[in-house]
Amino acid sequence: MRALRVAWLRLLEALVVLLVLASLVFLALRLVPGDPAALVLGDQATPVELARLRARLHLDEALPLQYVRFLRGLATLDLGDSLRRPGQSALGRVGGALGPTGALAGVAVAMGSVVGVGLALLAVGPWLGAGKRWVDRGLVAVAAVPLLSFAPVVTYVLAARLRVVALPGDPDAGVSGLLFASALLAVPLAAQVGRTGRAALAEVAPLPFLAVVRAKGATNWRVWLVHALPVASGPILTVIATQLGALLGGAVVLERLFERWGLGTLILEAYASRDLPVLEGAVVASGAIFVLVQALAAAVHALVDVRVTR
Repeated sequence: MRALRVAWLRLLEALVVLLVLASLVFLALRLVPGDPAALVLGDQATPVELARLRARLHLDEALPLQYVRFLRGLATLDLGDSLRRPGQSALGRVGGALGPTGALAGVAVAMGSVVGVGLALLAVGPWLGAGKRWVDRGLVAVAAVPLLSFAPVVTYVLAARLRVVALPGDPDAGVSGLLFASALLAVPLAAQVGRTGRAALAEVAPLPFLAVVRAKGATNWRVWLVHALPVASGPILTVIATQLGALLGGAVVLERLFERWGLGTLILEAYASRDLPVLEGAVVASGAIFVLVQALAAAVHALVDVRVTR
């Protein structure tokens, strides 16, 4: 019940944040200087073409009415048709792009979380002895390296030169391409999770309850995995959730770099072609993913840590 209460509160907060985000997206595309219809069609458009597009996008209506229509469209998943591809639903195109991006980000989160927690345990636990400091230094070094600085180099060496992995953008790469791209995206996440987890576990290590567990004969793995890790899970879950924004940004970069289809590619395509319904839906969908994952992380934290009350 406590976890459900926390999840409900976070869900309400997420809905408020989404409303603010949707409002900002709506205003940003309508209050900018100039005519949005002229921005879409260009300077060579005739008055008849401009009037037709304004009517199609409801730009000829009062701004409050446009706002209500926009919110109703989000609630009913109907923002109209794509301007670039008439006959195709704008949110349908967004939904089609969410699958590849969700798979890329989801596998990356799984990889980064597991590897990061494992490295944090090695950096704090008794298994490596003096070698723990090298794990810590490695986490600091990797966390400081931008994704764009190593992803092209690693891809060139492993995929182009040595050919031990498939090119992530190759349509025939399939699961192997997804795993390789996700692994690249998971590297900075694993470093951040490892650093945060190491610090959280180091704070938990001297607590008396772990000494009691050891006195009862528990193995080191049981002490750290079953008893210490749940208590230290709060900061770890927080950094995983907050890093999702960077992860989505990294997914956009990798999709563009490897020419993989996904939400990032769709946003760039919609921006370049002035496809306003698709652009609005894609930006709101990106924000929704980030906000809802934050709420989910808070609920999971409440589930594993009895100290969380809200």
